[in-house]
Amino acid sequence: MKTDYQNWVPKKMVTGFWCGAVSALILFVLFGATDLILHGTARLICGIVLGIAALLLLFFAIWTTVLHKTFDYNGKRQLARTIVEGTASYVVIPEGGTGLDVGCGSGALTIACAKRNPKAEMVGCDIWSGAYKAVFTKKLCEENAKAEGVSNVRFEEGNAVKLPFPDEAFDAVTSNYVYHNIMGKDKQELLRETLRVLKKGGTFAIHDLMSKARYGDMNAFADQLKQEGYEDVRLIDTTDDVFMKRKEAVWLDLGGSLLLVGKK
Repeated sequence: MKTDYQNWVPKKMVTGFWCGAVSALILFVLFGATDLILHGTARLICGIVLGIAALLLLFFAIWTTVLHKTFDYNGKRQLARTIVEGTASYVVIPEGGTGLDVGCGSGALTIACAKRNPKAEMVGCDIWSGAYKAVFTKKLCEENAKAEGVSNVRFEEGNAVKLPFPDEAFDAVTSNYVYHNIMGKDKQELLRETLRVLKKGGTFAIHDLMSKARYGDMNAFADQLKQEGYEDVRLIDTTDDVFMKRKEAVWLDLGGSLLLVGKK
């Protein structure tokens, strides 16, 4: 059995853009580029619209193809693997302890943390719905854990907005590129909800697109955590040749990627 962590840019999305680009190009040739002058202004406008649509769809088809190959776990770049394993390296769980991965998707980060902490247990939670419900499932997580030969994991349904766990239930909490997808919610409040279930003395490593537009002032947030007694709080810019380079981050639309780490 092989692992299947899926791809953050699904193949169906890539195929959809390519089909759309080809269709728009065919329509442009058939109805837009032929006899423009003879058929008047309406035909000309139609040709222009179809031409622009074909170019836009072609751009997104090429872009998503690059994204798909870049994030492929078994591809040449394997950026998704680099990010997951890099985030997991900051997750330290004491022997007999339990860690939580919020928004576990296909279970990649949960399993990576479990492998790094073989004498502890990892719990992955997700709602497995929305745009990725056909890609990421609880069954897929369990199959990936089995394929990796990892038994110190379990997966439960849970919403990051209100986690179904009591206060201070875990020795470590982590998450990777989850909260920015939750529309209409204050991202710092989501961080607070995750930290709520972390035990005193527990560690956290949360990676996301923490731009000011999405998260507000994260430096001020980190300072506030320190004032509340949190220790070793750091914001690590993972586009600064940590997980990726800045130019690559811009091209992949991953600008603002930060890793918030520390100890409660």
